[in-house]
Amino acid sequence: MKSTVIKRSIVIAQHKTSISLEEEFWIGLKDIARARQMALSPLVLAIRQCHQGNLSSAIRVFVFDHYRAQVPTASADRSGSFAMIPALASHAAQAF
Repeated sequence: MKSTVIKRSIVIAQHKTSISLEEEFWIGLKDIARARQMALSPLVLAIRQCHQGNLSSAIRVFVFDHYRAQVPTASADRSGSFAMIPALASHAAQAF
């Protein structure tokens, strides 16, 4: 499955900015905003205020951290040991 980067304009604190994210990250970000019962702009503003640097990267990390926190083995193992690779490799092998 090839991921497509989508560039969208969004108004954050009365300033229009463009954000380029893969479609999966846009979907994840919208799902998180919906679950928190908030609009996308305030959520992106909060992400920007908490992270320095590239906004697109900060959003990717935010979405990743949100979903990682929902997986017990991933949240318990933050050592970078790549404990989930065997399961992912098995799934990838089935895709081919």
